[in-house]
Amino acid sequence: MHVMAISAISDENGFWGSLKKAHGKLPKGARWVLAVSSTGGGKAVNIIVHDSVDGVRDFFEGFAGPFATTEFCEADAANAVGLQK
Repeated sequence: MHVMAISAISDENGFWGSLKKAHGKLPKGARWVLAVSSTGGGKAVNIIVHDSVDGVRDFFEGFAGPFATTEFCEADAANAVGLQK
């Protein structure tokens, strides 16, 4: 499933630095599809393909938790533009 992680960032350098580390430690079978920030740097959307929302939450929060407040939900991939299975 495609999981959206929508973050309100409190420490931009810490957040993106932690995600660079996280990218190299993705759980087996997971795939990072997208990481994008707003122009002001206060918001970010990441899309990760994995088995569950909870699995992405546990992984993502372990890295980015100290630097952002993040909401997680399953993306509606069937109605998305550009997401591939």
